[in-house]
Amino acid sequence: METEAGAPAPGEAPTLDSSVRGVAEPQPESDIVTPPDDSQQEMPKGIIYGNVGTTSFNVSVTGPMEKMEYLQVEHEQFGWVLGQVMDIERKTNLSLEGAKQIAQGEEVNIEEEVTAVVNILGYRDDRGLLQMPRTPFRAGQPVFKAKDDVIREVIGLEDKTSTGAYLGLLFGHDIRVEVDINSMVQKHVSILAKTGGGKSFLCGNLIEELMKHQVTTVIIDPHGEYGSMREEGAPPIGERDFQVEPRGYADQIIEFASDTSINPLANPLKFTLANIEPRDLLGLTGIKNGRTYLNALRKAVDMIKSVKEEYSLRDIIRVLDADEEANNAALISELEYLDEIKIFAPSGTMMNDLVVKGKTTIINLKGTPPDIAELIVSRIGTALFELRKIDLIPPMMLVMEEAHNFCPQVGTVASSRILHTIAAEGRKFGLGLTIISQRAAKIDKNVLSQCNTQMILKVTNPNDLRAITASVEGLTAGMADEIQRLPIGVALIVGGNIQMPLFVEVRPRESRHGGESVQVVPDDDFDEGS
Repeated sequence: METEAGAPAPGEAPTLDSSVRGVAEPQPESDIVTPPDDSQQEMPKGIIYGNVGTTSFNVSVTGPMEKMEYLQVEHEQFGWVLGQVMDIERKTNLSLEGAKQIAQGEEVNIEEEVTAVVNILGYRDDRGLLQMPRTPFRAGQPVFKAKDDVIREVIGLEDKTSTGAYLGLLFGHDIRVEVDINSMVQKHVSILAKTGGGKSFLCGNLIEELMKHQVTTVIIDPHGEYGSMREEGAPPIGERDFQVEPRGYADQIIEFASDTSINPLANPLKFTLANIEPRDLLGLTGIKNGRTYLNALRKAVDMIKSVKEEYSLRDIIRVLDADEEANNAALISELEYLDEIKIFAPSGTMMNDLVVKGKTTIINLKGTPPDIAELIVSRIGTALFELRKIDLIPPMMLVMEEAHNFCPQVGTVASSRILHTIAAEGRKFGLGLTIISQRAAKIDKNVLSQCNTQMILKVTNPNDLRAITASVEGLTAGMADEIQRLPIGVALIVGGNIQMPLFVEVRPRESRHGGESVQVVPDDDFDEGS
């Protein structure tokens, strides 16, 4: 991977962004220690100095080195041990006066040295278990750029497995990163990023992998982004070879929508009123004091149920209107609004049509009012959970876009309770949950904490960073800082079969990404002379 020759200013934290990476310049050859016999072809990147512990050590940098880079050092008892650069610093003797002299064109002799702090990640013992060395390395030992096979062995990365979802390449290496699908379904997933950080793009990659493995999936899609996966994407660009070819998934996608006038490719999504309690129906209205109307609504529903099993909102409205009770006017007005949305019908969508083994079902909520969207998520989530408990639908993954709207940390909505239940108990029944959001701090912490597989792209909001740090195991302070500086297209992934947090370059999409931002002023409309 190419890096710039320039180095950060004193005190400036290097980042993963290739345009501002902290890269240490090589020292003269006379200062470089000869590597061990089995590494004659490699020159060391630094020398261990100072006090040396069993969890970290300091390095005097003698070759190009970057923050978060993997290094290997030979332990006298345990062989090659993997480490990772957590901080790098260029120390100089340049004073303020010296800087002024340079600004005035004078020559100033600058003495400098580059040092790094390396955290020890461990080694694999004879049983294949990840271990930490119990005795420290010796000062004066050389450290080397980690070989791909050492990284794979220590981190435990396997590729092209029967249950692996290929999401990208390890940052700085041509090593495929695959997350185990069984682990994701059993332990839930969260995909978090700031707006425009690429969370929907990464989720699309994950869904492509689920479709390749014929995993039954239901996607709650508030903005109508995922229907584009029927079409093949653009050919990958750039020098990085992710070994991805464009393809569409039209044969594996089923789509439903509450409003088919906005979403013409979708099947109509309908619910029956028979399974909705009057209190829940009243909760969908804009009436503040529901108790005033609850008895009247219950009375009307009971009257209709005594005559027929299937009924519509128009039936309820007619009964209330015939009652000639003046107080019913506001209730009738609200029910007429719900009737206009046409989400309720005497005959609802059958779950056998909604959930098909090996297929991906998109619930397109584009154009659906928030209160109705919450009801839809609540009804579908409840049905999936209850049917999965008695094994009437296959093991599956429920993907929840804009999760902070459906299971908020503050307050409750119609869908809060069932998503909390799925997060806590769904794994026991083979019902996995994937939540996607740009506001980690606004998601119910009880739901977020149940997600053991975390995929985090660039996040800058301090509250969201605190929520992420509290929920991710093994996240160091250096990695938490790095999340704020992640380039677009790089994600921090941990959980499932990935035992330690990894920075991953997200692979290109095979199918078309439907979440691109709208261009307000097209580039070709710009006239420099105007």
